Amino acid sequence: MSERQAAKDFAQATTALLAPLGPLRVRPLFGGHGLYLEGRIFAITGWGRLWFKVDAETRPRFLAAGGEPFVYPGSRGPVEMSYCTPPPAALESFERLAPWAELALQAAARAAAAKKPRRR
Repeated sequence: MSERQAAKDFAQATTALLAPLGPLRVRPLFGGHGLYLEGRIFAITGWGRLWFKVDAETRPRFLAAGGEPFVYPGSRGPVEMSYCTPPPAALESFERLAPWAELALQAAARAAAAKKPRRR
């Protein structure tokens, strides 16, 4: 199986697991996929992993539960993004994953509210 197909399959499996949240949209993103609900990105998948959107309010909870931040190699060193993995056991069921997804949705809503409106 190709790496691209494996990434697509993981994104589809994750989307199926999160389906009770509502109509999710999946879009290719940086070699992985972005997961959107109500027009807001709240999670990304790639390389067989799921990361949820975090902010100053939610990041400590993810890290305390064993989550890992999304980090990529930048030209000046590692760059940490505002996404963290949920605890590994959370991927076993929607019931375990739902609280982490809700935190991600809240962080995504706060990020959207903080953005300045676009000028027309």
